[in-house]
Amino acid sequence: MTRTMHIEYDDAFLLSAGMPSLEFEKEARFAMAGKLFELGRLTSGRAAQLCGMARVEFLLSLPRIGISPVNLTEEDAEDEIQFVRCR
Repeated sequence: MTRTMHIEYDDAFLLSAGMPSLEFEKEARFAMAGKLFELGRLTSGRAAQLCGMARVEFLLSLPRIGISPVNLTEEDAEDEIQFVRCR
C-alpha cells in the first residue's frame, strides 16, 4: 500500500530557502530520509528509496546535511575494529 504525506508551505519558505518548489520538496524528502536513517528508523536502502535516490548516492550525500553515512553505535564500531585487528 502506498501512502502520501502532504506538507503545507507558502512562498515565504521558498524565498527563505532560496529554492524553487521542486528543489525544496526534494531537499525536504532527503532531509527527512536522512534523519530517519540517522535515528536508526530506516536502513540506508529504505531511506534512499524514500527520497528517490540510489543507496550509494544517498550515503555519499549525507555529509552535506551533517549526517554520517556510517550509522554504528560506539559498541558496534569497537566490534568492527576488533574484527579487523584479529584478521
